[in-house]
Amino acid sequence: MMRPLTIAASLALTTLLAFAPARAQDEATPAPEAAPAASGTALQGDADKGKMLTYTCQGCHGITGYKNAYPSYRVPRIGGQSAEYLANALHEYQKGTRQHPTMEAQAQSFSDQDIADIAAFLSSLK
Repeated sequence: MMRPLTIAASLALTTLLAFAPARAQDEATPAPEAAPAASGTALQGDADKGKMLTYTCQGCHGITGYKNAYPSYRVPRIGGQSAEYLANALHEYQKGTRQHPTMEAQAQSFSDQDIADIAAFLSSLK
């Protein structure tokens, strides 16, 4: 049985699906920066691109004292965390080693470069 996504996640997925054809074309011809991940070199994140990708994150992570409905716990503030921590967390959600239905859905929609960009932006916040 599938667990329902929150409204924010549903909107994010709808938005991502609207851009899926353009993204699929971009992924068909990998950018030069995508190659280092395969060779073991860390990707360089672009904070400007990361800012665009984190728009929906603010819906939960940008509200002081916000408490998630399921399971019930406080949503952590992610601005200012280290880029390495943020990238690792998103990769763990992708793999399912960290579990939260909304975060798993969000993380699965990101490429490795997207995650590097998100981590670069969020780690730059104070």
